[in-house]
Amino acid sequence: MTGLGAVFRPQLPPERLRSLARLADSEGLEELWLWEDCFLEGGVSAASAALAWTERLRVGVGLLPVPLRNVAVTAMEAATLHRLFPGRAVLGVGHGVQDWMGQVGARAESPVTLLREHLEALRALLRGERVTTDGRYVKLDGVALDWPPAEVPEVFTGATGPRTLRLAGEAADGTILTASTTPEGVRRARGLIDEGRRAAGRTGHHPVVVYLLTATGPGAAARLRAEIEADGENPVPDRGVAGDAEAVAEAVRRLADAGADTVVLQPTADEPDPEGFIRFAAREVCPLVR
Repeated sequence: MTGLGAVFRPQLPPERLRSLARLADSEGLEELWLWEDCFLEGGVSAASAALAWTERLRVGVGLLPVPLRNVAVTAMEAATLHRLFPGRAVLGVGHGVQDWMGQVGARAESPVTLLREHLEALRALLRGERVTTDGRYVKLDGVALDWPPAEVPEVFTGATGPRTLRLAGEAADGTILTASTTPEGVRRARGLIDEGRRAAGRTGHHPVVVYLLTATGPGAAARLRAEIEADGENPVPDRGVAGDAEAVAEAVRRLADAGADTVVLQPTADEPDPEGFIRFAAREVCPLVR
C-alpha cells in the first residue's frame, strides 16, 4: 500500500499550520510534511507544534540542512521529538541549498563528506551510543544522549545526485526525492541507493519518499506549468500532475510502481485553497491509492 501525504509549504505563514495540521489529522491524511527552506520557517519548531496539535498524524521534516547544525543538536532535537511523539515524527537531513548555505557562512567545501559524517554520527547517537569522532567536519568527544529514543528511529536523507543517492543507501535509513523526480527518476534513484546498500553490506527495506507537484481545481494546468518554469525546469510529462483525483491517483501509482513507498502531494506555491487541497488529498485521492 502506498503511503500518501501532503506538504505544508512555508510560503504560508506559520500561524496557518495549526488549522491545516488539525484538518489533516481529522480528515485521516496519513502524513503532513514540512520544509526548512531559508529563510522561512524552522523545521523542528514547526514539527513539534504540529505533532502537539494532532493525535495520529505523522509529521515529516524534509529536510534539515546539516551545515546549519552541530550534529549533537540535531540528535537532541530528534530524540526529544521521538520521545514526545513515538512513531509519529519523520526527520530528514541533507545538504541544503548551497546558495543559502553560502548566505549564512555555512557552505561546506565537500557537502557529501559533511553529510556522510553527520549521518553516521546522528544515527549512532540516536542508537544511544557514546560517540567520539574527529572527522573533517563532525568532531565529537565522548558525546552521548541522556534521553535517547526508546526505539531507534529511522533517519532519512534528501538526495538528487548519484553520489548522494549512493550515500543514502550506505548511511541513511530512507531517502527523500524532490518533486522534480519522474517515475524513471525514481527507478534510477532506487538503483543507485541499492548500489550504496550493497557496498555497505546493508539489507532490509529502504523506504523512499517522493514529492509530487500537484495542482487541482480551476487553472490547475496553468499553475503547474508556471511553477515548473519558475523553477527553471521543463514541463515534461510526469513532472507534476494537474487534474482531478483520478489523474492525481494515476500519477501516484506511477511513482509507486517505480519504487516510491510514500508520495507526498506538493501544492503549488500559489495554491488558492490550502484547506481544500488537504481535503482533496484525504477524501478523494487517498481512497484511490489504498
